[in-house]
Amino acid sequence: MWPLLLLAIYSGLIVLASLAGGWIPLFVRLTHTRLQIAISFVAGLMLGVGLLHLLPHAWQKLRSIDGAAGWLMGGFLAMFFIQRFFHFHHHDVPDEAGEATEEPAHDVSPSEHAHHHHGQTLAEQSARRLSWTGAALGLTLHTLIDGVALAASVRAEAGIAGAGAFLGLGTFLVIILHKPFDAMAIGTLMAAGGWSRISRHLVNGLFALAIPLGVTLFDLAANRLGGPGDQFLGSALAFAAGSFLCISTSDLLPELQFHAHDRWKLSFALLAGLGLSALVGRFETSGHDHLPHTPSAESSPVRKPTP
Repeated sequence: MWPLLLLAIYSGLIVLASLAGGWIPLFVRLTHTRLQIAISFVAGLMLGVGLLHLLPHAWQKLRSIDGAAGWLMGGFLAMFFIQRFFHFHHHDVPDEAGEATEEPAHDVSPSEHAHHHHGQTLAEQSARRLSWTGAALGLTLHTLIDGVALAASVRAEAGIAGAGAFLGLGTFLVIILHKPFDAMAIGTLMAAGGWSRISRHLVNGLFALAIPLGVTLFDLAANRLGGPGDQFLGSALAFAAGSFLCISTSDLLPELQFHAHDRWKLSFALLAGLGLSALVGRFETSGHDHLPHTPSAESSPVRKPTP
């Protein structure tokens, strides 16, 4: 009963965070640097949770390193192609084109200089090249996978003896901290395209419901497809880990090219996110590497050959 209630609480809080992502630009002036620092922190947290929590749980359920690695690759490629065909993954703030001129001129590469002096924000360029509907569809698919990851991590930890009350805490923190950026991306694209605030709030509200929908879809699939050995659950966990890995690297890798002037701030934010993911592991009273005991060749009694 508690895992279902906890999932309902998590989903409700994430819905509120997603709605807040659409409201934040209306009340708070965000700068490019502040946004990138926040994204670096969340990307570090996502990277740590995917590799330090979801993947070990997947290996524990599948009992196969090859199987876990295969589903990890599947999740990575699925998220990669969603991004490639829907072009949804960008995080920028409106009216920040002039901010680049305020950055220090030292230690700036030509490519970075061109990036900062493009005269338009990424949101404005995106609004001209693609429709907000494509971005919203891509982000919705991404959010459905997040819902699957949340439900899978809660169910996986609920099956561990003495797991504590905060089941799936790491996955929950990743989603609730990252979801406002996704909602803000949709709102920014719609604003750049001339859509009214009412329309943006309506779309953002529908987008926020994708998390509980993903949780529900996983629960239905797990009840129908889940069989002995937790193969379905392990596959879902590894797939979610791959999607987290893809999203986190999509946020982190552009920093190497375009944000050399903020390397210390962004590096510290990344390490802080990774540190938080490791700290969350303290709430898991059971480690991932304790598989159920199976007789090995060494412990099995030696049978004498029959004549």
